[in-house]
Formats: sequence, structure tokens, C-alpha cells
Amino acid sequence: MDVVALRNGCLSCRYGWGVTLDPATSAKITGYRPRHAPPEWDLLADRVRMLVAASAHRSPYGAERLLHATARLALWCHRTGLPDDPEVWLRHETIDAFVLTGCTDLAPRSAQTYRAWLRHMRATLAWLERGEQQPPPMKAPAGVSAPYSPGHLAALRAWAEQLTGQTRADALTFMALAGGCGLSPGELAAARGHHLRRLPSGAVVIAVPAADRLVVARAAWEQHLAEAAQTAGEAFLFRPHRTTPAAKNLLNAWTARHRPTGGLPALSARRLRACWIVDLLSARIDAGLVAAAAGLSPSALARYQHFVPALDEQAAIALLRGQAQ
Repeated sequence: MDVVALRNGCLSCRYGWGVTLDPATSAKITGYRPRHAPPEWDLLADRVRMLVAASAHRSPYGAERLLHATARLALWCHRTGLPDDPEVWLRHETIDAFVLTGCTDLAPRSAQTYRAWLRHMRATLAWLERGEQQPPPMKAPAGVSAPYSPGHLAALRAWAEQLTGQTRADALTFMALAGGCGLSPGELAAARGHHLRRLPSGAVVIAVPAADRLVVARAAWEQHLAEAAQTAGEAFLFRPHRTTPAAKNLLNAWTARHRPTGGLPALSARRLRACWIVDLLSARIDAGLVAAAAGLSPSALARYQHFVPALDEQAAIALLRGQAQ
């Protein structure tokens, strides 16, 4: 790989192909220096700039991002005793070790983003042509919104009940669909009146838009949902007068304008959905049934288990004993 500085200030790179970078990108690369750069940076700077110069023209990521990630990788490799060799830096196992042990100060998703940038750089430089298999994807653990406490949940419903007009209907429908049916934000926004049907038993079943799963409303929300469905008809259940299926930031905009009083937390569809899942798990309903109703895999429910209260001894004995013969 050759990188040459031309008289006009642009960088010319050759790595199996030739390319001349524009002046702005060239200036960013040649002038880059990490904030609070350690003394060893001067040993690694040229190699870092060389990698970014050779890959920036084919990368969807900005040169600044590539410089930051590559510099951090190079410094980590140097400090762990690895050779100051770009080919060693961009090996699959080196990148993974860097993400797992050298990015512990970052959020999991940020570390995963670094990994994506560096792996794209490797692919851009055509080193995958050596017959190495594409590595398996590494996913950051998805965060889970904490459910409301039972006290907050009851107080939020009481607050919604005290509202007036369409605002009251919207607030209660918001809570009913997310906290009573476990719908995701997108599903909540798309649900229409005809998606709900009431069975002879009084149970309310909702056909989740664009999904194929059985969702039954919790008994505490049946009456409101049945009335909301009758009023909405073919219109949306939440904010029925809107014309767009799911306007950007529909839920966030509504909750920002209608904040609960009395020091209560804001309404959140994800927190209400978490309440619904935790409530079902706390009732010791079969995890497979809960997962199917939530549209999740059974293993995904493990993220909610630490919110589920432990059984007392008497309840545990009754469940383990089963029915007497």
C-alpha cells in the first residue's frame, strides 16, 4: 500500500487500485490527532492515516469516525503487545478482542458500531479475498425498559381517567393497547377499531396489524377497548382523527404534550408493554404462551425475569405440589 501527498495537498492512495481523495478529506486525515494523544501515537499515526486514506473513499462512514475507531484500535494493539502492523490490527480475532476488552468504557451498541466500522474497513481493503470466512454477527444485548411500579401504574390510570374529551380517550387507549395488550409502539399506532373483536365470554381479542399472533386484552381493560373499538370503527384506535398511519414521533409527540401531574413519570409505550409482560410472568403463565403473545422468542423473556417477584414459600409449594389425586 502506498500513500503519497501530492503538491495540491491531496492524498493519493494505491492498494490494488488507485484513488485520489478530495482536499477536504485529505486534510482531515493528514491533520488528525486524537484528543489527549499519548506519546506512542507518533509511532502509529502514519499507519492509521494510511488505512483510513485507503478505505475512506469506499466507506459509508465519515473519515473522522474511521480515524477515531482506527486510532483507538491501533493504540490498544500497541499497549497489549501486538505488532504495529495494520494487517494484524484488522484481523477478525483482533477486532473482536478489541471490542470485548478494549471498549469496556463504551455502551454495548457503541462498541458494536466500532466493530462494524472496522470490519467494513477490512472488507474494503479486500483482505476477505484470502479465503477467510465471514465472521458471525455480534449483537449488543438489547436494553429493556423497566416496568412501572404498581403504584405508579395505578396512579397513571387515575390521572388518565381525570382528563377530558379526546385527550382522556387517547390516554386510556394508549395505556390499554400498550399496558393491557402488550402492543409495541408501531403496533399501537397502527391498530384500528376493526382489529378488535369481543367474544361472547367478554374477552377482547386484537388482531395485531401485520402480525399473526393471539393477543387477548387483560380483563381490566376490556370494557374501555370494546367501547373504543365501537367508536373508532375503521379509524385508528389511538388518535382516531389522524389520517397518516404512523406519523413520525406520533407517540413521543403526544406524551410530550400530555405529561402526568403529581410527579408521575411520563407515559411510555415500552414501559407499559414491559408491565404487561412482567404481569403475565408474575402470574406464572406459561412462558411460551407469553412469548407468543408478545411476538418474542422464549429466550428473550429472560431479560424481564429480574423484574418478576419471587414466589413466597406457600405459593411455591402449591405450584410444585399440583392438584391432589
